[in-house]
Amino acid sequence: MFPTTASSTSRFLAAQPWFAGLPRLTQMRVDESLLRTTGRRGDVMLQANAKVEGCYAVLSGLIKVQTVPVKGRSSSFLGVACGEWFGEGSALKTEPRRYEVIALRDTELLCLPLAEFDHLRASSIEFNQFLVSQLNLRVSQAMALIEASRLRTPEQRVALSLSRQFWNRNRNRKLSLSQDELANLVGVSRQTANRALQSLAQRGLVTLEFGRVDIVDDDALTRFIFSAPEKPPGLPTT
Repeated sequence: MFPTTASSTSRFLAAQPWFAGLPRLTQMRVDESLLRTTGRRGDVMLQANAKVEGCYAVLSGLIKVQTVPVKGRSSSFLGVACGEWFGEGSALKTEPRRYEVIALRDTELLCLPLAEFDHLRASSIEFNQFLVSQLNLRVSQAMALIEASRLRTPEQRVALSLSRQFWNRNRNRKLSLSQDELANLVGVSRQTANRALQSLAQRGLVTLEFGRVDIVDDDALTRFIFSAPEKPPGLPTT
């Protein structure tokens, strides 16, 4: 369960586009209602098949959402970085959470409790617009994952995990990701992730710094993701 938190999250809330339009008393109540929990790298921060407590945001750190491991293997669906929300779909339903949430680095999560989540849905047009935007993003991500599972190269799968379909980079077009974190998100080895990043850099799609990836051209990266996989030299075309 989440312990209650102090009002140190006020600056985070103030940055949310839906928060400014709330009445002052509602702002204070939402601020005071937020719950917080911390986890170390590798921790399961939210268990699958558990009761959903609300909608969540990453206050600091990085998480991934994945299936429950079966025989040591699992499938990652998305990564969520600092400042982003997730779990809105689960908060809209009454069923237990289907997926687990893993900390990829030391992480602090906020939880907007279901009671406040439901109140905002019933009273705030801006909050509902935020939810529509989030759900539209999830549909885009789901379609991209389906497409990526069909004959995509490791380079294309890595590119997908870096693309704007999976990260809100309206504020910052650089991603602070280590190769281990990226490999974990994509479901490939660190060596494969490194080779893919080097290939993307050679194509002029990204530039690489220590622990940081800069997306040079989002549109070109998207075109590469959904282009036909290149055939090895010598193979006949059809």
